[in-house]
Amino acid sequence: MTLLQTFLKATAFRNPLLRTLVPSVALAYGIQSAVAVPSIAARTERFYDLSGSFTYLSCTALSLFLPYLRAKSTGAITGGLAEYLSAPAPGQTLWFWRQAVLSAAVGLWATRLGTFLFKRITDDGTDSRFDKIRDSPPKFFVAFFAQATWVSLCLLPVIATNALPRSAFALARLQDVTSKLPVTISASPYLTDIIGLAIFIFGFTFEIIADRQKSAWSKEKKEKKHSEEFLTRGLWSRSRHPNYFGEMTLWTGIAVAAGGLLVRNSAQVGLGLSGGVGGRVLVAGMCAASPAFVAFLLLKVSGIPLSENKYDRRYGDRKDYQKWKEETPMLIPKVW
Repeated sequence: MTLLQTFLKATAFRNPLLRTLVPSVALAYGIQSAVAVPSIAARTERFYDLSGSFTYLSCTALSLFLPYLRAKSTGAITGGLAEYLSAPAPGQTLWFWRQAVLSAAVGLWATRLGTFLFKRITDDGTDSRFDKIRDSPPKFFVAFFAQATWVSLCLLPVIATNALPRSAFALARLQDVTSKLPVTISASPYLTDIIGLAIFIFGFTFEIIADRQKSAWSKEKKEKKHSEEFLTRGLWSRSRHPNYFGEMTLWTGIAVAAGGLLVRNSAQVGLGLSGGVGGRVLVAGMCAASPAFVAFLLLKVSGIPLSENKYDRRYGDRKDYQKWKEETPMLIPKVW
């Protein structure tokens, strides 16, 4: 028995959702643990954010390809991956475009953010978030454990979508016929697909612009082109934390797009759920957990509180800082 077959057998849970969810979450904690050991030994956070992005990419890819690997292992398919993804199942046309689009969205975001943060720490040398925990192995390890949790919770909507087996539509169609319920899956975009992806694109673009404006401002400051102590231009004149607003927004978009699909009867059948209120509440909760956890982290833990406290200590007695803080919303940008 090969290593792959052993892995597939060990994770062959009866429930299709668990067959993808458990390995994906396990991979997140495995990668973070592997990166934590040398990082703690070297007392460096240089690869912390980069490893987070790599974990996102790895877990997303695993959840996308696992159904194919299982089908191929059981002899359910004889062609290659391209044929598996492109050829429609009975009664099904282009079912997998939603899985591909959501996975690509996460991949695009993770690649952009990971390279951006890695360049920033390479230029700066250190990250102030780790000043109090860098020399404490237990606390430093907790940071990597928290990152694995962050990846796992944020990816719940995408993992659940990717967990839908290839037979999901055909099986759901059969149940719908026997139970006299309408077929609820369409290859055409739903309103939630359009709204969700539009929200993601808006949030992703907003975050990129905010980060670039901050980077350009920092570069100009180092080149002594201005003497400003804090950024109040561009999107930063509309929100004190526009990058975090973009982050919360893009994950909300992914949750909306995934949730609009997963609550439908056919998707419930494909995931091995009852299709009743309980199943719908479960997948809706999984999708909502993603932006909710991002908001919790940024609003209460490592995002806005650290930034606000740092700037309050430095500039809290300055009138121009107090004026900017009073006139500029903390998160949701003003539109006037």
